[in-house]
Order: sequence, then C-alpha cells, then structure tokens
Amino acid sequence: MPATQPTSPSPDAVREAAETAAKYAAAAEADRRLPAEVVTPILAAGFARHFVPARWGGSAGTFRALLPAVAAIGESCTSAAWFASLAASVGRLAAHLPVDGQAEIWRDGPDTPLVGALAAAGTAERVPGGWRVSGQWPYVSGIDSSAWALVCARAADGERREPRFLAVPRASYAIGDSWFNVGLRATGSNTLVLDGVTVPDARSVALADLLAGKAPDAEAPCHRVPMKAANGLTLAAPLLGAARGALRHWSGLSRDKLRAPAAAVTGAADRSPYELTLARADGEIDTAALLLDRVAEVVDGGAVDPVLTARNGRDCALAAELLANAVDRLLRSSGSRGQSDTEPLQRFWRDVNAGAGHSGLQFPPVASALARASGALDTTP
Repeated sequence: MPATQPTSPSPDAVREAAETAAKYAAAAEADRRLPAEVVTPILAAGFARHFVPARWGGSAGTFRALLPAVAAIGESCTSAAWFASLAASVGRLAAHLPVDGQAEIWRDGPDTPLVGALAAAGTAERVPGGWRVSGQWPYVSGIDSSAWALVCARAADGERREPRFLAVPRASYAIGDSWFNVGLRATGSNTLVLDGVTVPDARSVALADLLAGKAPDAEAPCHRVPMKAANGLTLAAPLLGAARGALRHWSGLSRDKLRAPAAAVTGAADRSPYELTLARADGEIDTAALLLDRVAEVVDGGAVDPVLTARNGRDCALAAELLANAVDRLLRSSGSRGQSDTEPLQRFWRDVNAGAGHSGLQFPPVASALARASGALDTTP
C-alpha cells in the first residue's frame, strides 16, 4: 500500500503552475484546450491527488486547502483553474466506487487525471458482472487530458431504475469536438461518447451513495460529504481567482489612464470614478471569498445536515453572482482598451460570466432548496 504523500496542493508548485498557465492562456484559448505544458504542472502540484484516499497514495485533503490553490491558478487562467478544481473533485467522487474499482483507477498512482460527466445523459443495461453503457455526455471539461472518466447514466436492472456513476478508461470512449463557447474556451469541454462499453460492477456506484456521501471504508472527512454540499465550491473557486485576476488587470489599465498626458483633457484624471469602482468590485470579491470559505469550513467539519447542504448551495450561487457583478463593473469602466482581444480583462469577464451560468450555480433552485430545508416559510400549523 503506498505511503501517504505530502499535503497537496504544494504552494510552490501551485505558484509555478499559475505562472505557466498565464504564459499559455492566450494560446490555450485559441486552441480550445489546455496544452500539456499547463496540464503537467497542475497535476504535479497535487490537484488530482488532493481528495484521493490515502490508501492509494493520495492526500485525502481539505476543501479549505484546495480553495486558495484553485483561486491562485484562476488569477492567471480561469480554464486552467477549472481543470484543476474538477480534477480534484472527480477524484473525490471516484473514492465512492467499490475498493477494487478504486485500485484499478489509481493503479498508476494518485495523480491520474480523471474527468466527470454528472448529467445522466446515457443509459446502462444490466449484463452479467456489470453494465453495458452507451450515450453521449456533453461538456466534459479537460477530456483530452484524461486517463479515466466518471459518467452518470440511467441504469436499468430488470424493473429497478436508478442513476449510476460508472468509471471508464480512456481507451473506451471517443471524443466529439463540440466545445465552441464564448467563455472558458480552453477547458476543452467536449463530448464523451460511449457505444456499448461493458463496465464491471467494481467500477460502478449508485448516484444515491454519492448524494449521501457514503464512500466505502471512508476514513477522511472529505469522503463523507454529501455531493450537493461541495459541488458548488468546485465551480465557484475558479471564478474567485478569475475575478481577482480581472481586478489586477483593471487596476493596471486604470493607472495607465491616470498617468497619461492627455488625462487632464479627457477627464480621466478624476480619480473618483476609479476609486468607487475599485472599492465596490474589491468588496464584492472579498464578500464572495468569505462565503466560499464558510462553505469549505462546513464541509471540512463533517456532520453536514440538509440545511447546511442547502445553505452551501445558496452561498456558492450567491458568490458567483457577486463575482460576475464585479467583473461586469470592471469591464464597463475599462473603456475600449479593456475590451481588446489582447487584454486579459475581457477574457476574465467572459470566463466568469460563463462559469456563473453553470447549472450548478443558478440561484433560484438553491434558494428554493434552502427555504424548503430550513422550513422558514412553512405554513403548516
């Protein structure tokens, strides 16, 4: 059994990965996927192993350690941070598979890159010893860099019907080139295709077990967390870093305007509008960070009840709204230069808005879930 590795992600390695991601951000966006030069240091920093059980050499880490590491990557490239965050998250979900399946996935080590498809877009039919799986799963971020994928399918076993997650190796799935979105372009969120692939029982787990946080032989708190209590953090953490990156670039553009010789003539020398924009955007970003830190604290603490699960979803969605509002304000006040194709500010703006539009960060459903869980509007006598 492998020994437990040092706590991940490594701060020095995260810093190196962030610098590399910044260097390749424009080229990665043009290519619509992250190059190996970016993926390799992200894996080396320990993101994929972060939630892998210690028995396989993983870190079985905390959410509070992961949040700032993902955000640090996001300050350079949102797509790289998205990949890093999901690599960690899918590793945590895979820890809910039977132990024999886990051993197969991580037989080459805990840094094995995994990707996930959470929507039940395919079908699984019972066959002797396992499941025959077919379907197409769109929006699988980082699929080109993956060694394994965890997909959700509508499973049929006689009269029994239930969604199940199934792990499939890279040789089993094809990739459809379908990712042409306005934001998060470098995530390479293309379509995964399976056509009658047989998956053994050891590589399958019911969605209900993930929702409840029932990992087999779970020792670390991260493997006992209900899926809905943590998934919003996976999506919002990259956006936090991106908003910070946007603020940094906006500040540079604004300083240039205030220093320009023509500033007194054009009115740009008036610092008040810039000060107000800076204070409000910075405050919104700080508020989002506090919300996300609370979410991480809750899931790390264990004993996550339905109310806390619902509140975590609300907090992540609200944080995403705050971050999108902040970058909207920054872009509007940046003038034509901030909207140039060569300026990172507009890339951060597109990325944050694309990420905030994810179905897992929509405010209405999580607001309803929290109201129902808390009973605050219960009219029953």
